[in-house]
Amino acid sequence: MVAKKQITIKQVAQEAGVSTQTVSRVINNRPDVAPETRQRVLEVIERLGYRPSALARSLIRRRSHTLGVVVAGLKYIGPSRTLNGIAERAEGMGYSLLLKTLPRFDTGNVEPILNALLVRQVDGIIWAVSEVGDNRDWLRDRLPDLPAPIMFLTMGQQADLSVVAVDNYSGGRMATEHLLEQGYRHIGHIAGPLEWWEARQRKAGWQDALLEAGLPVNDHQWAEGNWSPDSGERAIRQLLEQYPAMDAVFVGNDQMALSVAQVACRRGLKIPQDLAVVGFDGIPESAYFWPPLSTVEQDMHRLGCVAVEQVVRMIEASRESEDGFEPETILLKPRLIVRESSLPSPKTVEVPLGRGSIDLGTSPGV
Repeated sequence: MVAKKQITIKQVAQEAGVSTQTVSRVINNRPDVAPETRQRVLEVIERLGYRPSALARSLIRRRSHTLGVVVAGLKYIGPSRTLNGIAERAEGMGYSLLLKTLPRFDTGNVEPILNALLVRQVDGIIWAVSEVGDNRDWLRDRLPDLPAPIMFLTMGQQADLSVVAVDNYSGGRMATEHLLEQGYRHIGHIAGPLEWWEARQRKAGWQDALLEAGLPVNDHQWAEGNWSPDSGERAIRQLLEQYPAMDAVFVGNDQMALSVAQVACRRGLKIPQDLAVVGFDGIPESAYFWPPLSTVEQDMHRLGCVAVEQVVRMIEASRESEDGFEPETILLKPRLIVRESSLPSPKTVEVPLGRGSIDLGTSPGV
C-alpha cells in the first residue's frame, strides 16, 4: 500500500492564497488575522487534510492547559463515573477539558476525533473508551506520529502504551475464591460480551481460580450476556438448564446479577442456600437487592482521577526531556464486598491471597 503524501504548510498557503506566516498564525490561533482570511485557511486545512508538522514543537514551547478526552457510552454508569473523576481531577490540576464522544464503543474510524483534538493543540489526550473488538487497530498507524501524550483507559497492557485500568482479572479471582471459601464447588459464570476486554479478564479470573482449586472448567458451566439485565435473565435460564449441579454463580456485572435473583425467586431457589451469587461493579443499588448482593467494587471515579494525574505527568516529562516518558500500565485493585447473597451464614472472611481488599457486611446498609 502506497503511503499518502503529507500535505505541507506551503501547499495550504498556496491553495488559500496567503503566506505561510499567515497559515502559521491561524494554526497557533493568533489574533492578528482577519476573520475571513482565518475562515478561508481553516477550510483549506480541512479540505486538504493537513495536520501541522510544527505542532509538536509548538506544544513544547507553549501549553494550552487543555486535555482532550474521548469517551463512549455515557448513558452507562461506568463511563459516566470515569468522566466525573476526570473532570474533577483536571479542574484541581488547572486543566480544562475538550470532550469528544464516539457513537459506539467499537467505533473504528477515529481520525476525525483525533484531528479535532490535535488541531486545537491539546496538551494530552485521555482515551476513556473500553477496548472492544478491534477498536484499537488504528493505533498501529497513528500512535507513532501523535504529537501529544495519550493515556488509554480499560485495555490490556501493551509495551509501548500508557494504560490505567481496573484489575478485572484479580476481581474475577476474588469473587470465585470467596465462593470456594464458603464451600461451593459448582460455580458457574455469566460473562459480559466477550469482545470486551473486561469481560474476558473477569472470565479468566473465574476459570483460573477453579482450575487452581482442582475443579474442572467446561463450556456448560458458563453463559454469555451483554451487560444488560435482559441478557442476564437469558443467561441464568440457560445455565440452570445446562448446569443443574450449579450451587453458586459469579456474574460479570451487577445489572445481570439482578436478573439472576429474580429468576431464582420465580423458580423457588433460595439465595444463598440453593444458589449463591456474586456480582461485579459495586453499584450503590447492589446493597438493596434482596438478599443484598455480594459484589466486586471497581472505583471508576478514581480511575478517571488517576488517568488525569498520569497524563499530566507524561506532559511534564515530555517538556523536560527529549526522551519523553516511559510508558507504563497501572492496574487499580478492586474491592470485594461480601453481603448475604454469598454467605450461607454470617462468618468472618479472610482476604483471598492478598489480591485486593474485602469488606464484610450482611445488611443492606453495608
